[in-house]
Amino acid sequence: MAKRKIKVNEVLPALSFMLDLLSDEERDVLVKHIAVQIYRKNEVLYEENDLPSFMHCLITGKVKVSKEGIGGRSQIIRMVRPVEFFGYRAGFASQLYVNSATAVESSVVVKIPLNVVIRLLKGNAQLGWFFIERLVRNLGYADERMVSLTQKHIRGRLAETLLFLKDNYGLEEDGATLSIYLSREDLASHSNMTTSNAIRTLSAFANERIVAIDGRKIKIIDEAKLKEISKGGK
Repeated sequence: MAKRKIKVNEVLPALSFMLDLLSDEERDVLVKHIAVQIYRKNEVLYEENDLPSFMHCLITGKVKVSKEGIGGRSQIIRMVRPVEFFGYRAGFASQLYVNSATAVESSVVVKIPLNVVIRLLKGNAQLGWFFIERLVRNLGYADERMVSLTQKHIRGRLAETLLFLKDNYGLEEDGATLSIYLSREDLASHSNMTTSNAIRTLSAFANERIVAIDGRKIKIIDEAKLKEISKGGK
């Protein structure tokens, strides 16, 4: 079955927080160059060492940003949530991509040519500050993650990941089940541990009645305990 094409006008309301910073002329220029693409689950948006051509904005779905490490082991750097811009730092720095982006589930992504974005940035201080704020927030998050992934015990790391997924993607209608279904490999990658350690630790959480597991579905039973483990680091 062919993918349904999504018209640019359908995604503009989601981009209003950015479009409101533009003049009518700037808005017309941006809208003229916007492309909308649907990525299937596990489809790659860009890869390490690719030349950046677009700024991306996730409208719906979930995307993981990862980097290949020693021995080809993949490490999830961060998870992108709607409505968030990503994949532009390398372009701003005139570098190749140092990571890759992959759809975790079917995702709608807006793509804007970087040369158009940079041209608008040079003439619009508000827009420039808009992206500076996002870059420094990501830098702060990266600093916190570096400490967590290097100093916390595997229990603390997995607890932090589960809380992160809850805070960023929310819960299902039961108010307890995470609304994102990651594979054990992705849970491990986001928590900087082996898949076997992630499986064992998640099973331990289930045995302790901190979570309940049903395939890829994870239900948080004792959020206070998860927070305690995450904060204590073990």
